[in-house]
Amino acid sequence: MADPKGFLKFGRELPSRRSVEERKKDWLEVYLEFPKDKLRNQAARCMDCGIPFCHQGCPLGNIIPDWNDLVYRGRGKEALAELHATNNFPEFTGKLCPAPCEAACVLGINQDPVTIKRIEETIIMQAWEEGWVHPEPAETQTGKTVAVVGSGPAGLAAAQQLSRAGHSVTVFERDDKIGGLLRYGIPDFKMEKWVLDRRLAQMEAEGVVFRTSVNVGVDITAQELQAQFDAVVLAGGSTIPRDLPVPGRELDGVEFAMDYLPQQNRKVAGIWDDSKPQINAEGKKVVIIGGGDTGADCLGTAHRQGATEIYQFEIMPKPPTERDSTMPWPNYPMIYRVTSAHEEGGNREFAVNTKEFIGENGSLTGLRAVRIEFKVGEDGRRKMVEVPDSEFVLEVDLVLLAMGFVHPQQEGLLNDLGVNYDDRGNVKADTKDYATNVEGIYVCGDMRRGQSLIVWAIAEGRECARSVDTYLTGSSELPLAGANRPVALV
Repeated sequence: MADPKGFLKFGRELPSRRSVEERKKDWLEVYLEFPKDKLRNQAARCMDCGIPFCHQGCPLGNIIPDWNDLVYRGRGKEALAELHATNNFPEFTGKLCPAPCEAACVLGINQDPVTIKRIEETIIMQAWEEGWVHPEPAETQTGKTVAVVGSGPAGLAAAQQLSRAGHSVTVFERDDKIGGLLRYGIPDFKMEKWVLDRRLAQMEAEGVVFRTSVNVGVDITAQELQAQFDAVVLAGGSTIPRDLPVPGRELDGVEFAMDYLPQQNRKVAGIWDDSKPQINAEGKKVVIIGGGDTGADCLGTAHRQGATEIYQFEIMPKPPTERDSTMPWPNYPMIYRVTSAHEEGGNREFAVNTKEFIGENGSLTGLRAVRIEFKVGEDGRRKMVEVPDSEFVLEVDLVLLAMGFVHPQQEGLLNDLGVNYDDRGNVKADTKDYATNVEGIYVCGDMRRGQSLIVWAIAEGRECARSVDTYLTGSSELPLAGANRPVALV
């Protein structure tokens, strides 16, 4: 462990964010560099808790106390080795994960938890700067071929693990660039794309082949895919957005968040065709429907595009600011959080249900909504009830639907392969071997578990790779991940 009294000496501290007015003028990441002495103090707060519940909180099973101790002692290379032992892409999770590990930190029972996420990010970013991260190609090749369909975090994790096991791996992506939502979903102010490109270059040096602009199921049929590869990993994500089927939904100006965000990512990357119309919030009154991470991404993007007024509607009531009896430690608490995008402005409204979109000549001009509350009915279940006389009409030029995703796209590849689906419409497979009902076809990430966190996607990609490796060779030396990896209690 680090300093035995560190948690008594130092309080929780995070890097400062750039000023709101400065960062709204660009698309660069919002956080300033964290001084090394402050980082060391934060690592020192990791206490001798006996049983590190952060292991349980992290789907990857990151060995958090170990690399906290190494950071405190200034042993960066060893900290990197511990970090990479369980996580292929700590720079992605360090920037984008909501840190369920911190929610499970023992110190967090009655104090602020250790700044695990920030320490993780700093380890890997320093490692890249110092030149400690190198390609790790397999020493021998198995002669087996694997296709990975989808290049989000689950697909990339599976691909890297399988390539390092000696298999020839080809990653197929229907977009023009690799990365999935990391590329065309996450705004640059949360993760600049050079961070992604740097890791992809490492994977290419390890032998992974990336094929972009290939719609598997169309450009390559399901049968051709099965014939050309010894195994297939489905990692296409949960891509069908949840819609809002109310009157006026067809009006111009009512858009899905995941039609809106990728366009701006392309614009920032300099690859947007300016001859095409862009969904743009500049000079508009905007309503974002959905209070999650995607909604916050839309909020920060609309700020930078120059929206005149922004509302964000969430149908659920405003959550508490601290844990209550419904979310005991070490469970991840659904509490009120303020992201950098919320800090930048906008009107955040809870318990609001949109009932109708209003328009003229086919274009959106407003919406009609009502305030709601949840009451327990006679059957003991909570029910949504409209608050009397609370209906209102709001003038609006652009509505962004950010209500999550329902399941993967079934039409095309998945139906052609003949895979089974679960009750929610996801590809059916268990977490023991990630195998579908079709021989040689495996699935991981959001396509299997439904919309989830980046850390779960990477964990499932790693676990799925181990199962595929076992299928192809009879055994696997790839490590277990997360809950399946035994943790020594010391």
